[in-house]
Amino acid sequence: MRADGILFDKDGTLFQFGATWEIWARSVLDRLCEGDVVRATAIGAVIGYDYQAQVFDPGSVVIAGTPAQVVAAFQSHFDMDPVALEVLLNEEAANAPQTEAVPLQPFLDGLRAMGLTLGVATNDAEAPALAHLREAGVTGRFDFIAGYDSGYGAKPAPGQCLGFAKAQGLDPARVVMVGDSLHDLHAGRAAGMQVVGVLTGMADTAELAPHADIVLPDIGHLPTWLQG
Repeated sequence: MRADGILFDKDGTLFQFGATWEIWARSVLDRLCEGDVVRATAIGAVIGYDYQAQVFDPGSVVIAGTPAQVVAAFQSHFDMDPVALEVLLNEEAANAPQTEAVPLQPFLDGLRAMGLTLGVATNDAEAPALAHLREAGVTGRFDFIAGYDSGYGAKPAPGQCLGFAKAQGLDPARVVMVGDSLHDLHAGRAAGMQVVGVLTGMADTAELAPHADIVLPDIGHLPTWLQG
């Protein structure tokens, strides 16, 4: 087997990106703009979100950025304390519906049965990340869960990856970082890990392949690759 541990990104990897965050963006804009569709459409464009079509541009700050970066993008458009604004964004994130990339409980149980240590490294805040994993009933399947505010920094820096390896006593070279964005792949590579891209986010094969050991349709193909 290629690895002793697997570190997963969350959004776009464990969960389908669009099904969650396109609804989140609509809810956030409706709440902040108090139903003003014209204003919501204009401000949505600031974060790379088409309010009318309810889709993200591939370059949106929401895709791989942290809540703090999204706050910075919103800040000049609302007379609101940045801390309060981030609280609002995280509240809406915790309530956003989650669509699993594959049925997560049996998938993760299968990986654990292979003797693998599992972790999550997300640029989401820790509290909504835990809420999403708890809603899916999989929190206990992970040995390590870190958000951008958990003390390890945010991707593409390698802090979360190195934190996982250190906390679990793993050689980074025997860990696989799995994600849907270049931030994930760059973080894993900088930590000395193997890196796997998946196509359940906004990036396509052409974008991910130059930076990944392999690009898979989704995480469900990971066990076959690990055993190959």
